Amino acid sequence: MFPLSKGKVTKQAHVGLPEGTFEEEHGREAFDGRASHLYRSHPPTAWIRVEGDLKPRAYDLNGLKPADMGDAGAEWQRILWNEDLAIFVSRRTETMPYFLRDADGDVCYFIHHGSGVLETDYGPLRFSDGDFLVVPKGTTHRVVTEADDNFFYIVEGRGEYRLPDRGILGRHALFDPGVLETPEPDPHDERGEFEVRVKRDNSYTALTYPWHPLDVVGWQGDLCPIRLNVRDFRPVVSPRYHLPPSVHVTFDSDGFEIGTFAPRPTETGDPTALRVPFFHSNIDKDEVLFYHRGQFFSRAGIGEAFITHHPQGMHHGPQAAAIEASKTKEFADEYAIMVECDRPLQRDQWLEAVEIEGYATSWAKGLGLLD
Repeated sequence: MFPLSKGKVTKQAHVGLPEGTFEEEHGREAFDGRASHLYRSHPPTAWIRVEGDLKPRAYDLNGLKPADMGDAGAEWQRILWNEDLAIFVSRRTETMPYFLRDADGDVCYFIHHGSGVLETDYGPLRFSDGDFLVVPKGTTHRVVTEADDNFFYIVEGRGEYRLPDRGILGRHALFDPGVLETPEPDPHDERGEFEVRVKRDNSYTALTYPWHPLDVVGWQGDLCPIRLNVRDFRPVVSPRYHLPPSVHVTFDSDGFEIGTFAPRPTETGDPTALRVPFFHSNIDKDEVLFYHRGQFFSRAGIGEAFITHHPQGMHHGPQAAAIEASKTKEFADEYAIMVECDRPLQRDQWLEAVEIEGYATSWAKGLGLLD
């Protein structure tokens, strides 16, 4: 296939849009496959009514009260899932009285806020706000809390977490692997009764050991827990061209990716270049964005610990106020964590109580099409 050009267009995507048009990227395989750019007379997200289950949704996760918030022995609360991954929220206020061995998949803890130590077979990793903690499948571990207001956003993947292919940018782009922290052995020599819960198919089997399960005196190899902080993520930007979200991928797995939107300058090098995410169609991916810190200028009414879920088949892009504000905005001061997955996500019933009413038609409302 080769690119064709018909009608009123711009030769360079995301730059110099024809007067009065809105650019939509219609592509396959997120931003890696074939694509065309459609120049519309109206924003493709400005529908005034949605009937059916397929709709963009937003949730305020601050309103969730997971069981581990009041019961140290409780588990995480699942909110979204498909065959490849599951997303959970944990707000535990006390140290886990048990150890966890997750046989369902690799676990990525994102520390929205809180502090403490992640104890693992391989040794401890201290954590604080903005940390990713990646724990390989089958690693025995537990969370030791130091704060009483912890908030963990957890992505469990059936496949293995990997660093993304950075192509011509080289292996030191986005973050140097040298900033990844790995644990030093810290063997425990204690007697008593210690519970290890093995998670398999979302159910738990309890094993009781007469000695402390974290008794590893040394390890070697290339599989271990790691820590990465969002402040170590250095986004790739262009002063004259708005890059797609795929350039922010932080961890890759089977059927999904995790990306990090970190503070970055906007496209000030060309007055005709877009400074906000372009409208695009989610044809092959569901997208979930967790808002961590900062000023989320691409949409109004979104705060910290909110998530937005844009399903396959539905357009999404910036709201009208964000487009106008972007014309003079020189810096995007935000941290957000993106999950893009191949299979549609199902939601658990807990989310219904914290859904933001009217989000699905907020683009039309911003244009004055709705009261």
